[in-house]
Amino acid sequence: MSAEHYLARIGEIIETIRQTQKEKIERAGEVFARSIRDGGRVYLFGSGHSVIPVLDIFPRYGSFVGFLPIYDPRLMWFNVVGPGGARELLWLERQEGYVRNILLSYGLEPRDSILIFSHGGLNAAPVEMALEARKQGLTVVSVSSLQNHRQARATHSSGKKLADASDIAIDNCVPPEDALVGIEGVPEKFAAGSTVAAVSIAMALVAEVGSRLVREGAKPPTFVSPNVGLPPDHNEQVFRAYEQFATNRRG
Repeated sequence: MSAEHYLARIGEIIETIRQTQKEKIERAGEVFARSIRDGGRVYLFGSGHSVIPVLDIFPRYGSFVGFLPIYDPRLMWFNVVGPGGARELLWLERQEGYVRNILLSYGLEPRDSILIFSHGGLNAAPVEMALEARKQGLTVVSVSSLQNHRQARATHSSGKKLADASDIAIDNCVPPEDALVGIEGVPEKFAAGSTVAAVSIAMALVAEVGSRLVREGAKPPTFVSPNVGLPPDHNEQVFRAYEQFATNRRG
């Protein structure tokens, strides 16, 4: 029963995204396609569980060169407690000023754009990533819970939440508590919804950007499953295209 309830709830959330966020997803797709077409980059960022949709965009079967993830292992847990655990990450992503150090390794340009994931949209890491990117002329797209945005108090010293610092703020349509299934007898809910919602939005954006690029005559190098029968060196060519893209700027 609880499994069925979760699947029904997450299906409702995906349908709400389809009905209410279509225009924003299309606008973001236009921005990202323009960045790639103009020789720019579409940066991707998230911390904690919000790194999952970043990991799923590229490299991923069915995605393509043009997306550049911003990874920081200190903002990605690989342990529960102890070194690399959740306690340290949850502390660090709330510290103001850290993101500026991350961006020292990336040469942001106005022709670039960025996609930032954060369910709560309050922590310093995603908020400062958006603020710094906008300062450098990038178009900022975010994916977060706009219900949480409406009811939560800003915790960053700027007084801004992630949606406030975004040019396009896509709603993941998940309630602030994230977990979706309530069981009688316990106050806590189980089974989070934000990851499924964020990955669904991410893949919708990949589809939108890819289709726009193809219509404009710019076929992107696409990472594919080895099950589809393309030449055996296809993905190696994609990796080489990504290396060139990630290290060089076209004029």
